Amino acid sequence: MRQMKTYRHLFFDLDHTLWDFETNADETLRHLFDQHDLSRYGAFSVEEFIRVYSDINHGLWRLYQNGKIGQQQLRATRFPRTFLKLGLTEADSPPTLSDEFTDLLPHKTAVFPYTHEVLDYLRAKGYQLHLITNGFRDIQHLKLRASNLTDYFQEIVTSECCGHLKPDTRIFRHALERTGARAAESLMVGDNLECDVLGAYNAGLDQVYFNPEKRRHFNEVTYEISCLSELKAFL
Repeated sequence: MRQMKTYRHLFFDLDHTLWDFETNADETLRHLFDQHDLSRYGAFSVEEFIRVYSDINHGLWRLYQNGKIGQQQLRATRFPRTFLKLGLTEADSPPTLSDEFTDLLPHKTAVFPYTHEVLDYLRAKGYQLHLITNGFRDIQHLKLRASNLTDYFQEIVTSECCGHLKPDTRIFRHALERTGARAAESLMVGDNLECDVLGAYNAGLDQVYFNPEKRRHFNEVTYEISCLSELKAFL
């Protein structure tokens, strides 16, 4: 690692960075698969259901982040499209499935390894910790409470409240204004090269790319880690 400059404010992404979205979503989808007896169709396994849903949900989130669709459209279409992709009809999707998923998911508690230990360490070192998330406000606050993360953060900046989504530089500037931080003394930690890393770079912040799967890429980032515990080596 290169010599780290002095930072005062650390901004974290939530989903896929601290809160383990894939593990929590997997558990929720398995529960709903059983609850609605989706095996009765005989057309797909629970693993295939989860895989197809995940692909479609990620695609819809990209459209949402690019301003192509709204929150309601995202929620209303993800499961019907999943059923269609699995060879059934959109009408086969239980009408309450999306709402049930939205209700259950935020109460799941899985976080990435060392999340609490690292946040305890950083807080004890005197860093001011904040969140910048594209997630919906109420949902994100439920996730934080369920996983005992709320108290770590002084400011929780959501795209819903700000009116702009990462990687738009305006959400980062809004976060800096709201926290009283300067870009030069701030560091963004996130898993998404476009939303977190490029967005922070364009707003003048240094970045930590959290890459637990060690995906190959050709982006220039300030720092890269595959485990949150690696933050302790230079902060």
